[in-house]
Amino acid sequence: MDRKESETDETDEVSVFTLSAWRELLGYARPYRWTVVLGGVLGLLGGLTGLLEPMVTKELVDALERNETVGGLLLLLTVAVLASAMFSLLGSFLLGRTAESVVRDARLKLIRRILRLRVSQFARFPPGDLMSRVSTDTTLMNQAVSHALIDSVKGILMMVAILTAMVVMEPVLVLVTLGVLVVCGILVGILAPVYTRYNVTVQESLGDIGNTLERSLGAFRTIKATGVETQVEANAVAASDRAWKYGVKLARMDGAMGAIAMMGIHLSFLAVLGIGGARVASGDTALGTLIAFLLYLFYLIEPATELLDSVAQFSAGVAAVRRIRDVQQLDVEADIEHRALPGDDTRTSASLRFEDVVFRYPDTESAVHHGVSFDVPPGGVTAFVGASGAGKSTLFALIERFYEPDSGQITLDGRDIGHWPLGRLRSAIGYVEQDAPVLAGTLRENLLLGVDDASDEDIDRVLVSTRLDGLVARLPDGLDTKVGHRGNTLSGGERQRIAVARALLRRPRLLLLDEVTSQLDALNELALREAIEHAAKETTVLVVAHRLSTVVRADRIVVMEAGRVRAIGAHHELVENDDLYRELAATQLIAAQ
Repeated sequence: MDRKESETDETDEVSVFTLSAWRELLGYARPYRWTVVLGGVLGLLGGLTGLLEPMVTKELVDALERNETVGGLLLLLTVAVLASAMFSLLGSFLLGRTAESVVRDARLKLIRRILRLRVSQFARFPPGDLMSRVSTDTTLMNQAVSHALIDSVKGILMMVAILTAMVVMEPVLVLVTLGVLVVCGILVGILAPVYTRYNVTVQESLGDIGNTLERSLGAFRTIKATGVETQVEANAVAASDRAWKYGVKLARMDGAMGAIAMMGIHLSFLAVLGIGGARVASGDTALGTLIAFLLYLFYLIEPATELLDSVAQFSAGVAAVRRIRDVQQLDVEADIEHRALPGDDTRTSASLRFEDVVFRYPDTESAVHHGVSFDVPPGGVTAFVGASGAGKSTLFALIERFYEPDSGQITLDGRDIGHWPLGRLRSAIGYVEQDAPVLAGTLRENLLLGVDDASDEDIDRVLVSTRLDGLVARLPDGLDTKVGHRGNTLSGGERQRIAVARALLRRPRLLLLDEVTSQLDALNELALREAIEHAAKETTVLVVAHRLSTVVRADRIVVMEAGRVRAIGAHHELVENDDLYRELAATQLIAAQ
């Protein structure tokens, strides 16, 4: 009983969402409404012109029975066929073009939305699933717009026109036809919500497949090295089997609805043939009228099939709209404006202040930061050290406003960062993540990512300071060499140095470096430390590091423990006065240095 109630509730939910999806599809098509109207009118004219054929055929049969010439009727029939084809062709082209435009708009809107998602919202969906929504789901919207939205309207109008012509010719036989078709329509209406529910499940499974592949291909070497190809394959197989299972159910329902529609047409034909034949025999109906009526009955097959296809395509469209709406309802960041305003000083180093900041990640109970407070004056290097999980990297996420603190205040140059326009805030910051991402493309494109005004001299200077000049000299095409997907042709240390060089080219007022020396050898680490110290003369540098050799010469060191600031001072002060730092220093063998 509970299961039946659950299925009933789910069906009701699908029905409610179906009405909402209709409105949403109409909203996507609204900018092209006049093109849709024109295309629909042309398609309808094509169909209506085709409806002249049975009428002309009736007159042709009657003329032959009277031994009259039929040359004019044959010419009229030919013109009707050609006109119907021409109108249908133009209408189909306009509607198909409109459907592609709707999909393009929906796809761009979705991409724009995804790129502006808050980091906390982005984490709710795996990247592969988001990619599936942009590609597969928007394609299904094409089918929903071109078939469900347009063909259904055209099909209904055509059926009305055909039935009207049939009523004029023979009302009694129309009643026989409608009786059969109404019963078949009720059966199709009962199956439609279930069909939609299955479509939703299929699309979710396809999203799972995309997510599995994206995650696995992004770590392809790790998959190979750990020998878990079979496990990854099993995950993909499970999602594929789920899509297959419900795809088979969809195919079964497709067959059932198609069989019901064809059965309705055939039963109507048999009933009309039997009753109409009797009426012809009794003299109540002319033979030409019966032939024309039967032709109209066969003409009903096309709009009835279009309506049936519309149910299937719209069910897939409903699933796509639902998944697209899930993304459209997520919170996004404010529009980003990078233009500096009058009075902004983009050359000076920035000051930073954390004041009693408390923060926990969304959907988690335990806080990462418990009343964190510290001051960073303009210029110099401030290092953050502590055990893993102390909350060091999260500081940078808060400064970039990837997340908002639960309480407390973060100020840049004495102004709450929440009051800074987001684009101007981030344009003043250079940020190097812990995993040093490099994008597919050339080395030059990676260096100039987000950099608008770097000269060749600026690039050369940064390459030398980060010891990338030797790499560029070795590459076959220099800066224009492709670095592969995620920079897979580069070493981890090279990717880190490229990320640092990119940040330096931005000439930021505040430079955030998260574990930038973790994959560097001693020689390159020394060179990078020198580059950081040089940058600290013009900008404020914040460094997170576990390798304490990179922070010994920092102007100030902030020691963090379990989400709190434990101590602040220079290296020699902390070695003398703080037990945790002394332990970290001894572990890294830097106390003697």
